[in-house]
Amino acid sequence: MQYIQKTIIGIDGSEAQFVGYVPDDSPDLQPGRVRASILILPGGGYVMTSDREAEPVALRFLAKGFNVFVLRYSVRRSHYPVALVESAEAMRLIRTNAEAWHADPERIAVMGFSAGGHLAANLATTAGDDDLHEHGYDPDEVRPNALMLAYPVITSGEYAHRGSFQYLLGAHDHDQALRDKLSIEKHIDAKTPPVFVWHTMNDATVPVENTLMLIAACRAADVSVEAHLFPEGRHGLSLANEETAYHGSAEHIVPAVQCWPELAEAWLRRLF
Repeated sequence: MQYIQKTIIGIDGSEAQFVGYVPDDSPDLQPGRVRASILILPGGGYVMTSDREAEPVALRFLAKGFNVFVLRYSVRRSHYPVALVESAEAMRLIRTNAEAWHADPERIAVMGFSAGGHLAANLATTAGDDDLHEHGYDPDEVRPNALMLAYPVITSGEYAHRGSFQYLLGAHDHDQALRDKLSIEKHIDAKTPPVFVWHTMNDATVPVENTLMLIAACRAADVSVEAHLFPEGRHGLSLANEETAYHGSAEHIVPAVQCWPELAEAWLRRLF
């Protein structure tokens, strides 16, 4: 297996860490196999990037036969559009190294958790296209082919996770035009790739209304969406098992939610 480590320098001089897990080609298996890839963007309220939503999730999907990449994007003192540009560069890296990494450049999904879900949706929709153009990227060349979201931050309106937008926007947090620009449900259109999303109904941190608004926007724009709403479970469940439970807390172990990686894999196999 290739284990890839690269540093992406942010437009503000910060450093994002890009890690890849790429299974080796083997004559004993299927010589010349080209795999679909997943770029994971962990959550953390744009304050940090969660370990619980990074390597454990990557290894789970690596075992399912995907190339998997994790981007630990710049947060806290780095404000919009730093992380968006870093995620665009991560997509560029995967597509330009597709041959060496045995990857299909037209089968790349981005998977985002919580605030990482906002970042993933920002990259996948047209919300940040102008800013990507400004920093030298063609948005269509770095847009993923599928969007996978777990308890995502979507709206900057009534049901917003205030902390995420405060850290993302910094001194510009009260700029209503910028907040509207980054309210994802306002930017779902024909360029948005198919969406897989899950959420828990009693999420007290990022209300489920974020996902409901996303679903409604996808339906209005005729964008394919598969959604799973689980009745119970706190925010930030990750894999919802002992492996990813925060400090071993039983609150993060929810058996009814543990099926979501299989649901996501089945959806992605049908799509790709």
